[in-house]
Formats: sequence, C-alpha cells, structure tokens
Amino acid sequence: MDFKIKTMAEYAAEGKSPGVLFWVGCAGSFDDRAKKITKAFAKILNKVGVEFAVLGQEESCTGDPAKRAGNEFVFQMMALTNIEILNAYEVKKIVTACPHCFNTLKNEYPSLGGNYEVMHHTQLLQQLMQQGRLKIEGGNFKGKKITFHDPCYLGRANDEYEAPRVLLEKLDAELVEMKRCKTNGLCCGAGGAQMFKEPEKGNKDINIERTEEALALNPKIVATGCPFCNTMMTDGVKHFNKNEEVEVKDIVELIAEAEDL
Repeated sequence: MDFKIKTMAEYAAEGKSPGVLFWVGCAGSFDDRAKKITKAFAKILNKVGVEFAVLGQEESCTGDPAKRAGNEFVFQMMALTNIEILNAYEVKKIVTACPHCFNTLKNEYPSLGGNYEVMHHTQLLQQLMQQGRLKIEGGNFKGKKITFHDPCYLGRANDEYEAPRVLLEKLDAELVEMKRCKTNGLCCGAGGAQMFKEPEKGNKDINIERTEEALALNPKIVATGCPFCNTMMTDGVKHFNKNEEVEVKDIVELIAEAEDL
C-alpha cells in the first residue's frame, strides 16, 4: 500500500479528529484472507478522500464471539474496555467490514455507554456513491454472473439488504439471487460463534448446504459482505472442487478490482 493509515492516537497528538474510525476487527486484522478485504476497503476510502483512522494496537475484539457463546461477563469486560477508549477519543462515526462487529457496536454497546453512528462498509460506500464521490464502473465484470450471500448480522439482524446489491448492480454484472435470500436467507454456518468450533453431528454442514444453493446458479463469483461468510463459502466451494471456476469475494474487493486499485 502506497499510503499510510494514521491511528486515532496520531490524530489526537495533532489535536485533530478524523471523520470516520475504521474498525478493522479480529478477522480483518489477523486472518490472511480477510486482510485483503481490509486493504481493499482502505484503498477505496483513500482514493475517494475520506479522512479515516484506525485504533491500531488499542483495538481489541468487540466481544461478539464471547457473547454469542454465552459468556456475558467476558463480553461486558471487553466492551467496556473498548467503550472507554472510543469515548476518550470522542469517536462519533465508526465503519467496519465485519457485520459481527457492526451489529455489536451498533446494538449492544449503547446500553453500556457507547453511542456511535455505526455503518457497515457497504452502507458507507453506497452513501459515497449517492454523494457522487465514488464512481463505480465495472467493465471487467460485465455480464459475469454474481450471486450475493446475505450475512445474518447485516441482513436479518439489521435489515440491510439494499446497500450491497446497489453496489453490485453498479458493476454491470448479472446479479442472480439464491433460492433463500434477503429476509429468508440462510446462515453460512459461522454465526453464533460456530466459526470457532466443529459443528455438532448431523447430516450435512450448513456451509455445504449454502454453497449448493449458490453453485446451482452457476455463478462466476459468490459475493459476500463478511469475513466469516467468506471463509465458510470458500470452504464450501473447495469442498465441491469448484475453486478454479468460482471465486468468493467481498464486495469491496470487487469494487477495488473494478477501480484498478
């Protein structure tokens, strides 16, 4: 990357505060696949001139996996640590590429004293597009079949189905919907802290079921808006030995690719 991303601490030292805090999240920080999503998003924000910062070493997990696994005590400890830091920097607006962080920051933090405007990366990009700051031309995706998998915490938990699809339509691709989509969507199998364990004994893994639905449409690309969904859908595509023909990509990666970033 040919530009430097400043931390909130660096901005504070200059007596300034950026318009947006980019909450990277655990996956976006440490998972090699998700790091590419983080970079793609940072490149887009940099290109359109959004002044943003990250917490860097001061960011820790939102506590979502602990809460979903039933450990409310650990969740509250983690949340309060983060809220203290966010409030010290007087953060107003947060954007994140992870629906799990998005949902937790938006819906679980206010009752603990953390009140912020929280956006998913697709929502911010849609807003930038409406303002005319982000122009998407999807030349290299023209006519390609793309299906979008709704992340649970973006769609059914927060009722956001439009933003990702608006962005995908701008890529001039052929957007095809799976049998179960939007309000009737199916989890990729990583929700509820299932990402970190093997599934209980049953007839079929959820991500295999979901991948079957996606592959039935013969897409070139399975688009997601969540690092966990990305992992699960990628595993599913590999399970069917289709990883040469079908790519699993985050929406921001597709936009960055269309913009040659």
